Amino acid sequence: MIHSIDRRRFMRQAALTAALTGATAATGAAGALANSSLAPPAGQPPAADRQPRFFSGCCAYSFRKYLEHGPMTMEDFLRRAVALDVNAVDMTGYYFKSMSSDYLTGLRHLAFKLALPFSGTACGVSMVQADAAKRAEALSEIRKWIDAAEILGASHLRIFAGKLPPGATEAQGVDWVVEIMKAACDYSAPKGITLGLEDHSGIAQRARVCLELLRRVDSPYAAINLDITHFLPDGGQDAYAQIASCVPYATVAHVREVFDDGTPIDLDRVWRIFRDAGFKGYMSAEYEGKEDPMTGVPKLVAKIRALNTKYSSV
Repeated sequence: MIHSIDRRRFMRQAALTAALTGATAATGAAGALANSSLAPPAGQPPAADRQPRFFSGCCAYSFRKYLEHGPMTMEDFLRRAVALDVNAVDMTGYYFKSMSSDYLTGLRHLAFKLALPFSGTACGVSMVQADAAKRAEALSEIRKWIDAAEILGASHLRIFAGKLPPGATEAQGVDWVVEIMKAACDYSAPKGITLGLEDHSGIAQRARVCLELLRRVDSPYAAINLDITHFLPDGGQDAYAQIASCVPYATVAHVREVFDDGTPIDLDRVWRIFRDAGFKGYMSAEYEGKEDPMTGVPKLVAKIRALNTKYSSV
């Protein structure tokens, strides 16, 4: 009788667990669909979803002066990041000495020993390609970087749209990017890797274009790698307004202290925008100042850390 009761109790618990799991899966699927179609959430989100969670990060690009031609290696950068006391690093792929599995797993192992997560990695492929064969090449290259991110153990790959070739229209450029990015997301999804489109030089320097691209790609694995410095004025929207419109779809934020035109950024205002959107993620220093990065980067990271403490729930 005892065994019989235990078995019935187990079966009831299993049924309850299955029901809850099904409900959770349905909710998750609905959330992914809402995100991918850029539809606003229905009703007020749970309190936990509204709580911001900011973590400090640093892009390897910050030390490009030393990484491009030495003497710094990416292994050195990881150790430098530990000294900076950041929560994660963006492994800017331009400075990898190799794409080999041995090299990438070596970086992954070192990061693990240093207890240093990856906020992501990056490739510099341009998706604005008028020629179909070149678009196929771009997709192939992005797939290689997705594979590299998987080996590295990074769940995020930063990608770029690119600059329009002479004579091409914005609408054509958007079509080309959607074609490539949709296929790339189909490839990255089974690996659990999100593709973050950076609002960098070219057609993605306007928030409306970034949002249009996400709407048309329509994948929960498509998002925005939000660099706060690059937006161009568009339809009466300044940079702050465009940042605000993109934050709900941001994966990682890249932080500098001035806009591309040299105007100082009100970082406190930016953090409030991220806080009000309930952003959860890394605020990563991507230093480009005139000061030597060995002294300039720590100062920027210190500002990021102070703002995280001021506005984050962690």
